[in-house]
Amino acid sequence: MTDVLQRDSAVPLYAQLEEIVRGKISGGEWQANQRIPSENELNKIYGVSRMTGRGVLTKLVNDGLLFRVPGKGTFVAPVKISTISPAYRGVREQLEAMGYETSTELLGIGREAPSVKVREKLRLDAGQDVYAIHRVRSVQGKPISLHHSYVPAHLAPDLDRHDTVNEQLCVVLETNYSLAMKHVVENLEAVSVTTEESRLLQMRKGQPVLLLEDLISDVHGTPFEYSNIVFRGDKISLRFDYKL
Repeated sequence: MTDVLQRDSAVPLYAQLEEIVRGKISGGEWQANQRIPSENELNKIYGVSRMTGRGVLTKLVNDGLLFRVPGKGTFVAPVKISTISPAYRGVREQLEAMGYETSTELLGIGREAPSVKVREKLRLDAGQDVYAIHRVRSVQGKPISLHHSYVPAHLAPDLDRHDTVNEQLCVVLETNYSLAMKHVVENLEAVSVTTEESRLLQMRKGQPVLLLEDLISDVHGTPFEYSNIVFRGDKISLRFDYKL
């Protein structure tokens, strides 16, 4: 790919400039979080108007390849990891299949009285406990997600004795308690990271994150796992692919 605009080409200058910028990013010349030339600098380098340079940068910001920091300039956006919903295939399994080095830290596991929301989700009576499992998952040594899972204690007695760090929770539940996923209800929304979440995910308080809620039921329609997972929106994207 040429790094020079072809002014006698039928391809518009803005399209050529966009291709050049994309090439510098995909080719590794411009790295993630690196500041790139400003609109004025693009004008000097390629001889395009400031309006053309602004239009190209704005398009690439909207496409997620660049991001702007007020008062500092335009930077190359980090590449996001694309995964499908963890209800259908574990996040760790997906990441390792893509060649990423992952690790999981168990923040806590134990039997407890559920919150009102968890009790309603799992259709529990007053006085029925759940096992609560809290984990943080990292890629290449950097945290990307927090996992909070709740399982009715009477459906999975002694769940805390099983390895929920090296084994996927869905595998533990199906293998040891015959709790096999048949139906999943999911809810995804963008929220602001809390103080505690920001500490665990190494983010600034108030930054946006993706919150995915999963309610998993068995063949009889009995819900046996409610989870909410907080993903770093700057590190990961979720892809949903349904076949009807």
